[in-house]
Amino acid sequence: MARFHIAAALGAATLALLVTFQLISHFGLPALDFMHLTNDASIIGSAHNQYPINSPYDVGEKAADDGTLYSIGVGKADITGPVVEINMMGYADPAQVGSGLRQRLYSRAFIVGDIVNSEDRFVYLVLDTQSGDTAVRYGILQGLSELGPEYAIYGQKNVAVTGTHSHSGPGAWLNYLLPQITSKGFNKQSYQAIVDGAILSIKRAHESLGPGHLSLGSVDIHDANINRSPFAYLANPEEERKRYEHSVDKTMTMLKFQSAGNGKNLGVLTWFPVHGTSMLGNNTLITGDNKGVAAILLEQAVQGSENAEEGFVAGFSQANVGDTSPNVLGAYCEDGSGEMCNFEDSTCGGKNEPCHGRGPGFRENDEGASSCFEIGKRQFEGAKSLYDDMAENGKHVQGAGVKSLHAFHDLSNFSFEHPNGSTVSTCPAALGYSFAAGTTDGPGAFDFKQNNTGSPNANPVWSVVSGFLREPSEEQIACHHSKPILLDVGEIENPYLWTPNIVDVQLLRVGQLIIIVSPGEATTMAGRRWKEAIHSSALASSLTAGEDPVIVLGGPANSYTHYIATEEEYGIQRYEGASTLYGPHTLNAHINLTTSYLPYLDSSSTTSPPRGPAPPIYINESLSFITGVAFDRAPFFKSFGDVLSDVEPFYPPGSMASVKFVGANPRNDLRLEDTYAAVEKADGNGRWVQVRNDDDWSLIFRWRRTNSVLATSEVEITWEIEDDVERGRYRIKYFGASKTPISGTIEQFEGVSSAFGVT
Repeated sequence: MARFHIAAALGAATLALLVTFQLISHFGLPALDFMHLTNDASIIGSAHNQYPINSPYDVGEKAADDGTLYSIGVGKADITGPVVEINMMGYADPAQVGSGLRQRLYSRAFIVGDIVNSEDRFVYLVLDTQSGDTAVRYGILQGLSELGPEYAIYGQKNVAVTGTHSHSGPGAWLNYLLPQITSKGFNKQSYQAIVDGAILSIKRAHESLGPGHLSLGSVDIHDANINRSPFAYLANPEEERKRYEHSVDKTMTMLKFQSAGNGKNLGVLTWFPVHGTSMLGNNTLITGDNKGVAAILLEQAVQGSENAEEGFVAGFSQANVGDTSPNVLGAYCEDGSGEMCNFEDSTCGGKNEPCHGRGPGFRENDEGASSCFEIGKRQFEGAKSLYDDMAENGKHVQGAGVKSLHAFHDLSNFSFEHPNGSTVSTCPAALGYSFAAGTTDGPGAFDFKQNNTGSPNANPVWSVVSGFLREPSEEQIACHHSKPILLDVGEIENPYLWTPNIVDVQLLRVGQLIIIVSPGEATTMAGRRWKEAIHSSALASSLTAGEDPVIVLGGPANSYTHYIATEEEYGIQRYEGASTLYGPHTLNAHINLTTSYLPYLDSSSTTSPPRGPAPPIYINESLSFITGVAFDRAPFFKSFGDVLSDVEPFYPPGSMASVKFVGANPRNDLRLEDTYAAVEKADGNGRWVQVRNDDDWSLIFRWRRTNSVLATSEVEITWEIEDDVERGRYRIKYFGASKTPISGTIEQFEGVSSAFGVT
């Protein structure tokens, strides 16, 4: 529920910021520099290269002829951006600014290629971010082109950039203005961390390429998601709804990557729909939300096993996520009544703000951390059981080669034939009043309501502001009916475009598996219709060579185009319908384009669809009011890394050990591929061995500015000691970097607590 809605920006300061952005089209601010990508081996790192890419694969003739052999590779790299002083991406609350780290963010890359025709391959990226993005994808493709001719094979056609839809990562990296507003613009450090890490993950996957097998499996996970807009879902035809047991998809689909050389598993890629909103809007610690938890848990569980390759990678991709929620206990009124929210509009006594979804750990006062870990754990457990079962029961992906396609298409005015035979059109992007209401995962402000198809009884300032920004024309109003337009974002071009009108159309295929790469959040039923349309079209052709097509939908990817609801859900105008940018026919437009382009995925095809108009890239002209780090100072008579508050001598399992250090701003060094915090254990031979780091959910890194004038700060590191931890002697370590006042030099330092026992 990426709530970019301005109504979520609480307070007069945000209103001022919004108006400021609208009025500075001729402000003359210097353009941001596009930070250059590097090929330095010390930064890019090295990866296991079992099958050199320029060498012929040494495989038997039988294996090459059985139709199940592909070129496969996986890779993973750190994309954790600035963890403090940057607005977090998803809830669109300017007060939600990063204050530390609970778990690092990653890019996980999966490459699939034809074993004979090396040009036929694709890359599927799963980023621990809110979504894919136009500028991020541009940066990735630009960076790949700079790696040399070996990487020229990767381009627009075959690179898919998807996000896990986490709402607890740093923001300020998106291409268009609307999501930049609450983050005070664009931040090149946040952007570049994602781009560089994604490139590194692809490089590692490329270097690991070798012959292997792919297999498919599925498992139902019943307790990890619910539908947060059941009233809208019920607007879909009863006959259609009766075909499905649940109002959300409960099935996780897994694609397993197995080496043909040694039979070991390289990794898995899964698709399952659940919003990355387990961490609540008051959380300020960076995490990958529930899918980040699931991925780390599976990688740790498989690591070191006999049937897994070193560096096993687990990707947990989104599916038709639009109306799903991880708050599986339902939405309740946090106004003292304890009642469930109103079914139709998710209000409490007519008010929107008190209605909140409850996760499994909602009673804990931990900003959603308990619920997040539990929902991630449930996905992990389903994936692990499926992974184990597929050792015997996985179905081979086979035959018909590997193909991909990509095109840009302008959806501001796309006319096409509707399934009912009429001619319909999409519209320039616009957002409705219920967009500002948010959802039960994170309600908006100013008393906007979901299911609002007429003039709202909201704070009158919004009628003034929305009209000031742009008054929609009669044609635009008619095109978007029954959406009352709050923000006519697709027709605002000052200081630059607020949202995309040009969208990515992308499909990937290997054997009988077809992946729909969706730029928006398809609702449950929208995703079902889209997958069914692709399945029917593929089945009617020779596309999958007689195999029953398996269709999955991944996204939000490549750009971010908000939501894709069915026409019936659109008519209800809850949050998802109000956030469907291009009018009531958005879903059918996507279905029309992808089914029309489907023949390009045939193994005999040698052409591509028309590329279409390229979207604008605002990397070097995006506005930014985000100040950098001036310098750091330690308090008088102290040094960086000194202990301010030490640990206790002993702790029992299940308790928390905490230490405070003289700190410096973490933005000085993102410590990519490294850690800010660590727990070390004495090994009995006088050595300390790292046993916890930034990847571990139980280790929490917090930073706090103590004096802005003196530029002093402190760091608190807390270890939530697990119940099953091994007894012994431990210590907590801090890795920091300070910026000197005059030269601006970055200087590394460390801090270490006293030793303590866990008994």
